Amino acid sequence: MTEASAADTRSAGGGEAPAALKGAMDEFVSELARFRETVETKLQAQDKRMTMLDRKTAFRARSPLAVAAETEVPHQKAFAAYLRRGDDSALRALALEEKAMASTTDGAYLAAPTISQGVQAVLRGTGSLRSLANVVQVESATYDLLMDKSDIGSGWATEVAATTETDTPQIEKVTITLHELAAMPKATQRLLDDASFDLETWLAERIAEKFARAEAAAFITGNGVDKPRGLLSHPMAPVATATEAQIGHVSTGVAGDFAAAAPANALIDLVYALGAPYRANATFLMNSRVAGMVRKLRDGDGRYLWADSLAAGEPARLLGYPVLICEDMPNPANLSKSIAFGDFRQAYTIAERPDLRILRDPFSAKPHVLFYASKRIGGGVVDPRAVKLLNFGV
Repeated sequence: MTEASAADTRSAGGGEAPAALKGAMDEFVSELARFRETVETKLQAQDKRMTMLDRKTAFRARSPLAVAAETEVPHQKAFAAYLRRGDDSALRALALEEKAMASTTDGAYLAAPTISQGVQAVLRGTGSLRSLANVVQVESATYDLLMDKSDIGSGWATEVAATTETDTPQIEKVTITLHELAAMPKATQRLLDDASFDLETWLAERIAEKFARAEAAAFITGNGVDKPRGLLSHPMAPVATATEAQIGHVSTGVAGDFAAAAPANALIDLVYALGAPYRANATFLMNSRVAGMVRKLRDGDGRYLWADSLAAGEPARLLGYPVLICEDMPNPANLSKSIAFGDFRQAYTIAERPDLRILRDPFSAKPHVLFYASKRIGGGVVDPRAVKLLNFGV
């Protein structure tokens, strides 16, 4: 090959090489762009999954109160619609999902939590036996408990001596029957149509007011017929002769009053008539009229037996023990049992169902709308030994 031919060949090859290189570069750039697009798409998908995961994690991490509040909202709104307009369609839909939301046979519905809690708060804060007694929540129509009427035998044991057989405890079954407590506040439809009217708070206050008066009286004087059996309806006898099934009482010696000489002695006798294990958590129970009489009593040195509270929220004290003013306790009269002293948590038990049900009635009292509210509650003395009474008589 001549030098001219070689030069021509190199010249031709040099022209093809740049074209091939340019094509390869274009293809590489295109592949790089597609790769970058693929990576960005995957990163975006990953970010979306992480965001959803963070939301789920945050939801799980919410406090129980927040979750509970969210679950209550549907029932709250549905119940508000029922109260204001009588529209129970949302409540019926909820009834299909949760049996707890179902209506009763008379068409009443489970009250919204804000109303139930408002009523319970008022009942707990009233000056009644409820604030001292043992309160239990039940789901049945009765509440049964076993009371040990005697101490289980015990003794000292040694490594060599035979252990003495213990006595069999005397167990007694006490049954508390639940009864229906009802209230029926009413409002005008015009008031219910007013969106600014706080219906739930108003309804809770009216129901609680009527419930509080009714149950407070029943816990003291109820006869047990369609209502709880009250403290003063339990069998009683003088302390000297009272059995374990009876509430013992101490007498003042004067009909309807304290004795003129050493009147405080009756209260001291009342305190020490109660067994020592019960005195540790004992409280005096009386109404305002009796409290006015007791406040005037002095000891032998002229000091008042009654000591007013020195701190907010603390009860007054009598002979060192707290005093609860309960207006349902009887006024002084001949043979009245006007003062009770005892550990009422041990003596008296209140059993109630936690649910409050409300039935809207727009027909019976037109143009007013009635709200029939009901709950089931019972009460009774379970340990008569834990309380003593002061008898204003001989």
